[in-house]
Amino acid sequence: MSIPNSDMSQNGNIRHVDSLCSVAEIEEIDFSKLLDRPSLLNMERKRSFDERSLSELSVALSPRHSSRNADISSRFFDHPEYVFSPSRRSLIGTPRSLTGFEPHPMVAEAWETLRRSLVFFRGQPVGTIAATDTSEEKLNYDQVFVRDFVPSGLAFLMNGEPEIVKNFILKTLRLQSWEKKIDRFQLGEGVMPASFKVLHDPVRNSETLIADFGESAIGRVAPVDSGFWWIILLRAYTKSTGDSSLAELPECQKGMRLILSLCLSEGFDTFPTLLCADGCCMIDRRMGVYGYPIEIQALFFMALRCALLLLKHDDEGKEFVERIVKRLHALSYHMRSYFWLDFKQLNDIYRYKTEEYSHTAVNKFNVIPDSLPEWVFDFMPTRGGYFIGNISPARMDFRWFCLGNCIAILSSLATPEQSMAIMDLIESRWEELAGEMPLKVCYPAIESHEWRIVTGCDPKNTRWSYHNGGSWPVLLWLLTAACIKTGRPQIARRAIELAESRLLKDNWPEYYDGKLGRYVGKQARKFQTWSVAGYLVAKMLLEDPSHLGMIALEEDKQMNRQ
Repeated sequence: MSIPNSDMSQNGNIRHVDSLCSVAEIEEIDFSKLLDRPSLLNMERKRSFDERSLSELSVALSPRHSSRNADISSRFFDHPEYVFSPSRRSLIGTPRSLTGFEPHPMVAEAWETLRRSLVFFRGQPVGTIAATDTSEEKLNYDQVFVRDFVPSGLAFLMNGEPEIVKNFILKTLRLQSWEKKIDRFQLGEGVMPASFKVLHDPVRNSETLIADFGESAIGRVAPVDSGFWWIILLRAYTKSTGDSSLAELPECQKGMRLILSLCLSEGFDTFPTLLCADGCCMIDRRMGVYGYPIEIQALFFMALRCALLLLKHDDEGKEFVERIVKRLHALSYHMRSYFWLDFKQLNDIYRYKTEEYSHTAVNKFNVIPDSLPEWVFDFMPTRGGYFIGNISPARMDFRWFCLGNCIAILSSLATPEQSMAIMDLIESRWEELAGEMPLKVCYPAIESHEWRIVTGCDPKNTRWSYHNGGSWPVLLWLLTAACIKTGRPQIARRAIELAESRLLKDNWPEYYDGKLGRYVGKQARKFQTWSVAGYLVAKMLLEDPSHLGMIALEEDKQMNRQ
């Protein structure tokens, strides 16, 4: 990999506009209508949030009004003034919050820890390192990971500090343009780095960026999720600040098109989902998620929807818009039809016939009923459901994966009914999925012979540890956002209270081990940045639910009629 010596500083000519383009305002109610729209519309940007609607939502989202939550949440999304003011800082780090109550003492500590993790390149903050734990060998925890930075970026956006997010977006965009080789094979042009670090040369008094595109990773796997998170964060920045000029930069438009080219290319696929290797996302070690993992499919769906809002409708952009619209319709149908599992669907699979050969086959993937794991029958409540981990010919991975299901809610990949069912499942299986430290990255753990076969005897992914059923505090922000979107904030409050009883005292661990998440992970880094940022984002979302708009997309009703 060659490292250019050219100046990597950001474009100093980026302009801030006071008007908000449709990339920040349009909530795509009907994808197909976008095909006929000749150009972006300039819309006058409101500079303050309607305090009456905010207070209505804040009251409605209290436990005493939980019966009205879903209705109020829906009306809140449809409110014409559901926009943000860049001048309004979140009050979570100030002496008093919007609610008038003293903030939790952890909040100030969390902000201090988050700011200590800042990474500077030539005088500008460009990201946050993975962990500031000085008691352990650094390995790659002193790098800025794209996926890890997302909750940090959201925290800074919610606190009225967007500059670091802009710097991060532009720096990673420049890294995308580098030549990427592993051995003698060149990666696709659109691949985003998994991480980068700043090298300081005290002799020459210079700084250089070094990126990892998978060539240094444990399994030498390129990060499929990095590009999706980048698009999602760009949309969050645009929505939060009202500044569409960053997304409209030719470099950003090209970066999005390169990412989309990778995942919209034609091949031998018979499904609209993305075929992936093990270890290509947050679960970055061998854990049996190869194939069509729910985390990647949900992020793919959300990134496509965000790209629809951000792409210009010029000649190049319009071609991608058409391809995105077609893919979204196919992807939503496939995921909702084949990945969704509830009590009725489980019973149907249990009674499947096999070896069906026709277009009318019910068991389309030829899943053998005897392959269903015993635990899933006890795990599935009468009321509730979730998107399973994976599906491919003769294989269904019934494990619950938190990130994929939460993103499905936030992106509206899940229908409103499915979103509520996911929340019902979380409530019904609270001890299994939250336990004493929220939240399980997946459930259940694999063990014994299955663990040896699936993980290759991975000593880090033993049962109920790390990615194999470990509990990850960073997932708090995703759960909280999903709770607010579905009008169930009481679930988020319960999870945050659990986390507050341990996180600061345990020095912000990366993950917890054990069936209930009772023990600090055996190899967990302390002062893990995204554990800190995930907590802050969760707190700020509960304090000011209007922040949800930067990380959630409303339902597209046209797809439901397909």
